[in-house]
Amino acid sequence: MQLTSEDIFDILYRNKKVSISDSELKHLKASNDFLKEYIKGKIVYGVNTGFGPMAQYVIDDEQQKQLQLNLIRSHAAGSGDVIDSIFIKATLLARLNTLSQAYSAVSVETIQLLVNFINHDILPVIYQHGGVGASGDLVQLSHVALSLIGEGEVIYKGKIVPTEEAMQSCNLKPLRITVREGLALINGTSTMNGIGYVNLFLSKNLVNWMVRLSSLMYEVFSVYDDFFSEELNNTKKHHGQRHIAKSLRDQLKGSKLIKKRTTESYKFIDESNVLENKMQAYYSIRCTPQILGPIHDSIQYTEDVLHNEINSVNDNPVIHMETENVLHGGNFHGDYVSYEMDKLKLGIIKLSILSERQLNYLFNDRINGKLPPFINQGVLGLNLGLQGTQFPATSTVSENMTLGSSNYINNISTNNDNQDVVSMGTNAALIANRVIMNTYEVIAIQYLAVMNAINYLDIENQMSEKNQVLFNEAKNVMPFLDGTDKPHYKTLRNIKEYLLKFSN
Repeated sequence: MQLTSEDIFDILYRNKKVSISDSELKHLKASNDFLKEYIKGKIVYGVNTGFGPMAQYVIDDEQQKQLQLNLIRSHAAGSGDVIDSIFIKATLLARLNTLSQAYSAVSVETIQLLVNFINHDILPVIYQHGGVGASGDLVQLSHVALSLIGEGEVIYKGKIVPTEEAMQSCNLKPLRITVREGLALINGTSTMNGIGYVNLFLSKNLVNWMVRLSSLMYEVFSVYDDFFSEELNNTKKHHGQRHIAKSLRDQLKGSKLIKKRTTESYKFIDESNVLENKMQAYYSIRCTPQILGPIHDSIQYTEDVLHNEINSVNDNPVIHMETENVLHGGNFHGDYVSYEMDKLKLGIIKLSILSERQLNYLFNDRINGKLPPFINQGVLGLNLGLQGTQFPATSTVSENMTLGSSNYINNISTNNDNQDVVSMGTNAALIANRVIMNTYEVIAIQYLAVMNAINYLDIENQMSEKNQVLFNEAKNVMPFLDGTDKPHYKTLRNIKEYLLKFSN
């Protein structure tokens, strides 16, 4: 089956069920039958040979099923924290989709069991550390395979339980190995690909929120309209810049606070020829289309790569019924996904920098000239307003910057040097996710600040219709400052959860 981003989102976040058509099952059976016949009198890697640097050892027929079980059990060696349930479900979906292409020659039973695991939310416990992303996510996917054969542990109904217990609850039986289920299940990019899709959805949402927060900033400071105008931004050819500028215009449509450069005259304060209004805004305000534009474009390309990967065959060897051949190669290598996760991470780090600088503009009365320091509505000196919230924004962005080094080029040879160039794709995806979640914390602080600025200035009724809706929603998400000092950590947590809810 060919999955779209919409399909994947619906399965992961709206609990849509998955299914395999009868024609696909028929094709899968034919592939499995073909391999059973093909291996008679032939040597096929991973079916009747050892694995990796031990591939020169031939395995007797009666030991071939045990070989597959040995592979699964020996490679279920993950360590560290258990990854999030949404990552695990995405991993199962990605593995199901590549195996259902019928180029891995797994049994129909394997596919049906994967479908049942997804639909019943039986999620194999997968650990954070283990894969190097070269023969795919071998260690992480071994934990998936371990659960499919009825061993190990799964997350079921929110608890970690023995796999056997969850399978019995759903009236399911452990997988019986036929020819090469062990190798087929663990060979590929499904964990990094699955996490990559979660990162994609979260990143798209982040960019949407950064556009909204930027537009609210523009309302608070009554900026000129030319820097996000169609006329200016269309003089550059970049799609992302044009898209962000248009999104800003759409968000600000009907605002009574935005000044038109073409009609507003400059007023002199006195004879010193000093303009009353700033001629040009700071870069964190004025250059938003140019900063968010390349991030938007990078996310679009990341989506293309992830789409191609999840709908591809990332196994080895590839069982090619059409030519009656078994092809050995490296489709399991994760460089495509790893590279995109690094690029996505860099873009989101830059977005967090933009948010923190806009926050600083809100808090620093000496540069904004419109708000009290830290939007303090109490007694200056005695009260502190939102002063304490800037520190976590600054420290979190600093951590993001530290996490900005590349996993894609962080090569360490392993597996007796058989895997001498590796992708580190799952590491890249997990670290990108940490940066993304950090950035939600940063924009939550900006959200708190900009909504309080609007409330302080009492400009709600002059804002665009869309921004009025956002401000009215904020009244249900957070309390506004009243001049007294209170802890903010619970409020910021609530805002982060609100921002994480996907919106159109």
